[in-house]
Amino acid sequence: MRVGFLLTAALLVAGQAHAQSFGTSRIATGLDDPVYLTAPPGDTTRVFVLEQHLGQIRIIHLPDGTLDPTPFLTVSPVSQGFEQGLLGLAFHPDYASNGFFYVNYTNPNTQIVRYQVSSDPDVANPQSATPVLTIGQPQANHNGGWLGFGPDDYLYISTGDGGGSNDSGSGHTEGTGNAQDTTSNLLGKILRIDVDRDEFPADAQRNYGNPPDNPFVGETGDDEIWVYGLRNPWRISFDRETDDLYIGDVGQMACEELDVQPGTSAGGENYGWRLREGVIATPTGGVGGNRPPGALDPIFDYPHGTTFGPCSDPGTGFTGIAITGGYVYRGPVAELDGRYFFGDFGAGKLWSLRFDGSAPSDFDGTNYTELTDHTGQPAFTPDAGSLGSISSFGEDSVGNLYVLDLSDGEVFVIPEPAAGWMQLAGAAFTLALARRRSGRAASRPAV
Repeated sequence: MRVGFLLTAALLVAGQAHAQSFGTSRIATGLDDPVYLTAPPGDTTRVFVLEQHLGQIRIIHLPDGTLDPTPFLTVSPVSQGFEQGLLGLAFHPDYASNGFFYVNYTNPNTQIVRYQVSSDPDVANPQSATPVLTIGQPQANHNGGWLGFGPDDYLYISTGDGGGSNDSGSGHTEGTGNAQDTTSNLLGKILRIDVDRDEFPADAQRNYGNPPDNPFVGETGDDEIWVYGLRNPWRISFDRETDDLYIGDVGQMACEELDVQPGTSAGGENYGWRLREGVIATPTGGVGGNRPPGALDPIFDYPHGTTFGPCSDPGTGFTGIAITGGYVYRGPVAELDGRYFFGDFGAGKLWSLRFDGSAPSDFDGTNYTELTDHTGQPAFTPDAGSLGSISSFGEDSVGNLYVLDLSDGEVFVIPEPAAGWMQLAGAAFTLALARRRSGRAASRPAV
């Protein structure tokens, strides 16, 4: 009865929020190289931010934007050079009961490690570190770094091709590059693992299982691989309504690209790198070629300029240097619902589009509608600070969108937070999530 009341109240308040205009508010400043933001499932009072080179997880208390002076956790040591550092954070779907969360950092290899919260909900237990998976990194860049739980409750992990250029040289598979190598090579991929069981009991450094329906299980290849053919997937997200997976893959010299994996996919997609950059053959390094059979083009790509072309040149103003992947907005502002927000780190741009729902076989870089440049628009101009070096986007448990500025250490939220709405909507979200997960449990493969 009480849950029903909260759900009804949440919908009423959310409906009122839908009718209101929105703005962009700075809620935190003074962070050191913030590169990711997320929240535990159902937690409407906090968001957690990663400080890349300090290796710290910081808590911002909502809705007043108070930055907790004590880090939730300091991961040490982490590599502090170039693109290395603390890069990813994911809370277990059952975090409220087990307190488990997972981090992705370099030292200098990629380390996936599980921690557990202490008796203080704002402080983790640093002694609880449990290695999950280690991946070698031949160079200091192209680490990927994102990880997150999918709608199936498996942990997804993004990895870059190992760095350098052209996916070639020391530490890169000769002839194909790492991204196209699916045999004993986890680089240039998205991985999918089951952290709720241990398939390697004799190995203290590997504490996970491989889902039996992963596409390379039982074949000559890595059982962990979900998709491959990626260069440096910098920020990935699931659409919480459709389960589609959006991948912002940073290009080399010509094209930045946005890839989509439909929520109905069984995995195994090849997104083309190093042969392909966007929709064209990679124009540098002598590694470009025809699209591999069955490989997918992006749904959207844009050029660095006119030097190499043509990418799928979307028009004036849509050029950049390094894509920052974002989220499909599913928060309280109705007019933004279904828009995928993303940016470009080098160009300082904030954009959005809508995926047009094309079949993967029709992906050609033009599978979108309503491409919009929000840079400088009044509703997206913060009340303080400015959206500059967009390093990441974030999403809280009720779908509000956050934007992180690396160089100025700022965090912004769209729309401006309202405590009452967030708390009530959080109750509704928790109930909906529980029902959704309960419905999926029956279809999850038995192991």
